[in-house]
Amino acid sequence: MSYAIAAAGTGGHIYPALAVVEEMITRGVARADISFIGADRLEATVIPEAGHDLISVEMRGLRRSLSISNLSLPFVVRRAARTIAAELERRQVRSVLVMGGYITIPSVIAARRSGVPYVVHEQNGRPGLANRLAARGAASVLVAFPEAASKLKGATVVGNPLRRSLIDLDRAARRESARARYDLEATGLVVGVMGGSQGAAAINGAVSRYAERSNRPALVHLVGPSHGDALLRRASGASVPWRIVPFEKSMEDFYAACDLVVCRSGASTVSELATTATPSVLVPLEAVAQQNNASYLVDCGAAVVVRQQDIDTLGDTIDELLADPRRLAAMGDAALRASRPRAAAAVADALIGAANGGPG
Repeated sequence: MSYAIAAAGTGGHIYPALAVVEEMITRGVARADISFIGADRLEATVIPEAGHDLISVEMRGLRRSLSISNLSLPFVVRRAARTIAAELERRQVRSVLVMGGYITIPSVIAARRSGVPYVVHEQNGRPGLANRLAARGAASVLVAFPEAASKLKGATVVGNPLRRSLIDLDRAARRESARARYDLEATGLVVGVMGGSQGAAAINGAVSRYAERSNRPALVHLVGPSHGDALLRRASGASVPWRIVPFEKSMEDFYAACDLVVCRSGASTVSELATTATPSVLVPLEAVAQQNNASYLVDCGAAVVVRQQDIDTLGDTIDELLADPRRLAAMGDAALRASRPRAAAAVADALIGAANGGPG
């Protein structure tokens, strides 16, 4: 039995999909029976590196601003859908999982044309346009956060699929070895900072100003490849341990090493913070409605928000939280209670169920 997963564009779509595949393989589904659908962005590198076949089509997203390129988009979508439909039929695909983003619509058109049931998973608190359209006619609609369920009829809240290594992480047991990896003392406070795979200039700047003052905690700073050199120069002169990491493959070490994490509130990040019981200060990227994701942790007491327009208050917020160990512990406990560790299993259940003729 063969399956296809439409996940493309950003890590927020691709990595949850890979977590679902990891779950399916543990159930005995052959790697060769799972294909990905995408184009030429991040998926073109990540999917083959993970050992999976990629059905690659020419595709792009809708530009939100007025653009003449939008006029040709219907033709691009139809051409991509024809290619995908041919591949679904050739590979005898029995069900398709769509994860949102620009590859969703041609994949859904192709699935409908080929008579293949499909499952929708929405990672964010506010559903994207593609998934809102795809939800009509889906075998099942799954969402990460309760807020999204209120906007997609018939949706089931399952959480965001995460790698098993994050779900099983014991932060306390791994802390000493994780800190040693960053050349940090086993004791003392450590603040983790990340702004997504490309870094976040606003967060990086605010943390830089914070780190250059005396009597600060140690910092493990995931900066994104494009910001590393400049911040390395600043970190070398800081009076506190300030570790600059352009790219971190072992997020388990990052979460285990840190007492508090400062970051954006992308959907997968919010789910990782919950699953690893990590207290956080969130700086939502409001242009893509990350505040909807942030509210999931804020409402349960697991995080506080600093709006980007108030970024100069970030240092004071960090200090206030670090000065209250009981509050930090309570935030970590609240994060763990908000986690949904069976998300990958729930999505795999739906995809396999749809292939077997069930409701998904």
